[in-house]
Parts: sequence; C-alpha cells; structure tokens
Amino acid sequence: MPVLHYIHDPLCGWCYAASPLVEAAAALPGMTVTLHGGGLWDPPTGLPPAKRSMIASADQRIATLTGQPFGAAYLEGLLQDPATVFDSRPVTAALLAVGDQALAMLRLIQTAHYVEGLRVVEPEVLAGLAARLGVDGFVARFSTVDVDGHIAATRRLMQRIGAGGFPTFLLESEAGVRHVPHSDCYGDIPRFVERLSN
Repeated sequence: MPVLHYIHDPLCGWCYAASPLVEAAAALPGMTVTLHGGGLWDPPTGLPPAKRSMIASADQRIATLTGQPFGAAYLEGLLQDPATVFDSRPVTAALLAVGDQALAMLRLIQTAHYVEGLRVVEPEVLAGLAARLGVDGFVARFSTVDVDGHIAATRRLMQRIGAGGFPTFLLESEAGVRHVPHSDCYGDIPRFVERLSN
C-alpha cells in the first residue's frame, strides 16, 4: 500500500495552503498519509513587526492561491499581538498524542490557529481540540510523547533527502520512494492527485 510521507509543521502557512492536497491524498483508496513534524518554530519564537508583516503578506497570497480561509481573529488579533509566540513543540506533541487521529487533529489545530485565532501553543487549548475528537487520555500522552525525538528524526530525514523546507512530500510505494513536487498544485488538487498515481 502506498504511503505519502508529509514533512510539515502545524504552524507553517504553506502547510496550511497544502491542506486540501493532503486531504485529497488521504481520501485516495489504499493511501496512508504519515506526518513528520520538523519543528519550524523551535525554539519558541516571538514575532517582531517585520516578521508579522511578512507572514501577513504570505497569508494573503495563500488565500488568493488556494481559497483557504483566514479569520479576523487571526489576522487582526493573534498575528498582530506582540505577545504571540509561535512554538512547534506543543502542536507537534499534540499530533503524536492523538495517534491515528493525527490528520484530523492537524486540521483542527490549523483551523483554530488561522481562522479562530486561538493560541494553539497552549496545552489547555490543545486539550480542548482533542476533546472535540473524543480522544481519551490526551493530557497524559501529551506530556510524555517524545516530541524532541520526533522532530530530530524528521530533521535527519530532511537532511538525507535534501528537503528545502515545509511542506515536502515523499511517496513510498512498491516502486520505491520518490519526491512529489507540489508547488504548482496549490489550487489545483487534480494535478497533485495525478502525480500520486503516476
């Protein structure tokens, strides 16, 4: 069975842009999507005005290319707040803590961040999202998962394959492992799906 390895970060805008591609891949018969969190924001990072402006500009481009929604609570609230900190470790730990519901949890984290403007780096916010999925024992697993080991393993994978950033897609099948180009597929889901089958 083919496996699409998705190298990502939950707080990466271009990974949010790629979400429709990931959803389409996950819906393909027999396809498994495996998440590899690479820790884009590690260590935790505050956003100076120039960085906030750069992210806002990229978000506008993403919205135009893909139609992905960005809420006022994020654009005018969270993103503009000098106290906002981006931190990949808690959101990546949350994905590890929910097991086979990781893709659904990723969707919830991205929506909570980019649409609802919630501080998804806070454990209580993540616990609330896990509760929406009906996940039991989330808090205990969240505090014990080896998030550092996971990020380190993803970074080794990225170095091995020469991945330039997030997102990166690798398709593993009987024919071997190959990189799946995607940068021209934002807003063109059929093109991406076709690449997965060829």
